Amino acid sequence: MDVEKRIAQFENMAQADPSNEMAHFSLGKAYADAGRFADASQSYLRCVQLVPDMSKAYQLAGEMLMKVNQNDEAASILVRGYVVAAEKGDLMPKTAMANLLKQLGREVPEVPNAKGASASVPLGGMGGSAANYDPSKPLPEGMILDKKTGRPGTRMPRPPFKGPVGEWIAANISQETFYKGWVPQGTKVINELRLDLSREKDQEIYDQHMREYLGVDESVVKQAGV
Repeated sequence: MDVEKRIAQFENMAQADPSNEMAHFSLGKAYADAGRFADASQSYLRCVQLVPDMSKAYQLAGEMLMKVNQNDEAASILVRGYVVAAEKGDLMPKTAMANLLKQLGREVPEVPNAKGASASVPLGGMGGSAANYDPSKPLPEGMILDKKTGRPGTRMPRPPFKGPVGEWIAANISQETFYKGWVPQGTKVINELRLDLSREKDQEIYDQHMREYLGVDESVVKQAGV
């Protein structure tokens, strides 16, 4: 889908439901794809306002602010985000923000009792099991390191649908993220955009939002011929 059409759709979603953090998150990505980095930073910052522990939004807001040379503002948001990610055990955003702070020549904060590489992290991401995860050891059988959250979750028994995208989701996304994260968000997409999934065009719009939400690799999308 053309990036300007994506921007218009996500702007409509964000306006229709200003409290929908994923609408703002997707709008931020669409702005970034269009080279509108200042606008993208504001969308990601809106996500942070709505969900203060959304560590990925801090990371992306910092990246966008750096692209428009607002380095002090970027450092401030990255420090806040690093603390959030460290306290939650969101390892991938934490590492990314540490690297961005180093690029800016800023110190990476020390976070007492952070869930880092030497700490035990609760499994399951979004309400998973009571078992503990030691990043230095292999994941228990039936678990996967979720590419969206950076945390362990339950591996899908099979792809949610056929094709390269479904296979990528099964290999990289946990059941918790897909069924407790995307499915409710997908319902919002259907309702707010008034999609009729029996129509091919509406199904394509729905699939686009799903790929944006889960972060499906572009190479996989091209392989699928989307």
